Amino acid sequence: MINEIKNLVEKLNKYAYEYYVLDNPTVSDGEYDKLYDRLVALEKESGIVLDNSPTKRVGGEPISAFTKHKHINKLYSLDKAVTSDEVQAFISRVEKLTGKSPDYTVEFKYDGLTICLTYENGLFVRATTRGNGTEGEDVTKQVLTIKTFPLSIDYKGVLEVQGEAVIKLSTLKKYNETADEPLKNARNAVAGAIRNLDPKETEKRKPEILFYNVNYLSDGEFKTQTEHFEFLKKNGFKVFDFLEVVSTASGIEKTLKIIEEKRKNIDYLTDGAVIKVNDVSLREELGFTEKFPRWALAYKFEAEEITTTVLDVSWQVGRTGKLTPLGLVEPVDLGGATVKKATLNNYGDLVRKKVKIGCRVLIRRSNDVIPEILGATEFPSGCKEVEKPTVCPYCESPLVEDGANIFCVNLNCKPRVVGALTHFATKDAMNIEGFSEMTAGLLYDNFGVKKFSDLYALDKDKLLSLDGFKDKKTQNILNAIESSKKTQLPSFIYALGIDGVGKKTAKDLVKAFKSLDGIRSATLLELSSVKDIGDVTANSVYEYFSNPENLIEIETLINLGVTFESKNESVGDKLKGEKFVLTGTLPTLKRSEASKIIESLGGEVMSSVSKLTTIVLAGEDAGSKLEKAKKLGIKIIDENEFNNLINS
Repeated sequence: MINEIKNLVEKLNKYAYEYYVLDNPTVSDGEYDKLYDRLVALEKESGIVLDNSPTKRVGGEPISAFTKHKHINKLYSLDKAVTSDEVQAFISRVEKLTGKSPDYTVEFKYDGLTICLTYENGLFVRATTRGNGTEGEDVTKQVLTIKTFPLSIDYKGVLEVQGEAVIKLSTLKKYNETADEPLKNARNAVAGAIRNLDPKETEKRKPEILFYNVNYLSDGEFKTQTEHFEFLKKNGFKVFDFLEVVSTASGIEKTLKIIEEKRKNIDYLTDGAVIKVNDVSLREELGFTEKFPRWALAYKFEAEEITTTVLDVSWQVGRTGKLTPLGLVEPVDLGGATVKKATLNNYGDLVRKKVKIGCRVLIRRSNDVIPEILGATEFPSGCKEVEKPTVCPYCESPLVEDGANIFCVNLNCKPRVVGALTHFATKDAMNIEGFSEMTAGLLYDNFGVKKFSDLYALDKDKLLSLDGFKDKKTQNILNAIESSKKTQLPSFIYALGIDGVGKKTAKDLVKAFKSLDGIRSATLLELSSVKDIGDVTANSVYEYFSNPENLIEIETLINLGVTFESKNESVGDKLKGEKFVLTGTLPTLKRSEASKIIESLGGEVMSSVSKLTTIVLAGEDAGSKLEKAKKLGIKIIDENEFNNLINS
């Protein structure tokens, strides 16, 4: 047993050094946690705790390049739970020690770098990392590049506030598009940004700080965690506006499920939730262990990142002809699924992330999408470079390079055709219900269906000859194809699959040029002048409608009976100038239906609340968007008021 303990301590210290000091982790959080839990169990069983055991530490030691600073109050780590039973055990301990059933707060747990800010006489004086909990690194110059905290506050005593330095996922994605070496993930990116000796490099990565705790207050006191939260907001610190107060175990479980669902749609990397006793006097009664407060718990969700080995790389061809590398990896369990494949954006992405066959890589899985390779972490002996393809893996046509991308230019290449037909049939395009990628492949293989117009020439006998096509399925497909002939012009433009033209751009084109002929005859300058359409997309549209083959295909579709409903996209300007945000569940209307009504009356639908928003249409279970609207003083209406507004 002692040998296993020594082994685990050595491994965990190595991984902690890579993570905290080098900012270059070689294993995922999930793998580290498993080894750490095993060490805790062995130490408990044997009673042996080595002097250099990571269980004696709160965090990594400060790096020597920065001046060390001692915190006024110790910054504790949090004990963690991964199951409902462990949460219940925490609640039972609290109730046993206090003899009460207190209220708890539940909030998001962010995956970044802990930062502590100090204020004196109402002015910001210092920023430090957590370090080992007692002493951290002074990163004041780096943090001064961040604009999400105030330089002066109303409170005039000595104050320490605690927050998590984070980088938005969208910001990280944009940074990586031009970075010489892409950053593996948001957590690693922000740690490197704050610990960079050059503040200019910190600023380039655009980190933020989300605040959640007052660590020290020289004058006055708080009675609850909610008062901490309100104090931070009142003094201008950025907080993530979600803090639920619950009084039962079932209430905690319900809130954890809400957070787990919401975290899929927020722009920050999160790995769990934090549960705290709300009453500060009870916290004082409960006290601390050497490492953790007894009144708080971190509930961690199932890991979304893990390291594994690249076994091979294959290439997929999309409907635009772009080749996308797909890493075939050693199977690992991640987010409740067995992962065998992980994608990269393009060949340039593969090179920048230093991916090789046989190397270890960090992969991330979000929601149900194919996991993405974030970057290489280790290069065991025998790793091989990934060969850049010179011919298409499907049709063997020569390939063309354009920047970081590689393209197959053969328009009849099967994956291109199947992808284009599948996109053409999607709900937001021509809405051919029941049409799938598999159907497109069967039609290509058996009848040489390659053009959109070929779909409208299909007959019942042909479809019945295909495997799996019985009478009912065949008739349903034929009915759906026939119904798709009556469509809206924006849906048709989107269905054509023009590179860079999504649903919104299709609507913008129709709004600007009114008709198919108007779009078809628009000059490049006119296209570039349309709001929200950049030069690259404008050029794609211009080139598409300059191609005689595309024009012939469009005419063929129209001759086969494809028509556009004559009603205008806008039937009035009653809501002109109004910018709506929709949130929550409406009693009778779907949000998509309400959006169409708003746009038809000249209004605009926005995805998030900002100072530009004029009206928020709120239903049941409206969350942070509603709270932000209240804070900004934006008009809030329900469905009844909305109906009165549009019918007045």
